[in-house]
Amino acid sequence: RGLYFEEFQVGQQVTTPARTITEGDIVAFAGLTGDYNSIHTDAVYSATTPFGQRVAHGLLVTSIVSGLATRTGVMEGTVLAFREIVEWKFSKPVFIGDTVHAVLTVEETKPLARLGGGAITLALEVRNQSGETVMRGRWIALMQSRP
Repeated sequence: RGLYFEEFQVGQQVTTPARTITEGDIVAFAGLTGDYNSIHTDAVYSATTPFGQRVAHGLLVTSIVSGLATRTGVMEGTVLAFREIVEWKFSKPVFIGDTVHAVLTVEETKPLARLGGGAITLALEVRNQSGETVMRGRWIALMQSRP
């Protein structure tokens, strides 16, 4: 079971498991969203760009990070809703074969008694296998209070 709202403390950090981005991830995401932009799906075209290869969809990696955050277990059975992406910056490209993980830091807690819990603001840093930050931002989630 995950943490209840009252168990989150400002400054608390959680590191997610890591996951390698595959060509299959990109193909599946393109099919799901309809985003077949050549920078993601055309190896020949992508070789001519400043990146020199296909780049994973930014929203694909953001979605994967959401799953990685869930895998930590801290929100298992206690999250009420994913409320907001306050800000999100794509700093560096993520390529096929890159392995990403995220560091989540609790920035703020705000009780919301009418919802039976509260809001937590999480600062996220998404890092690749070299420790470089590839994305960062802040998310707000609504968490249940302890029964």
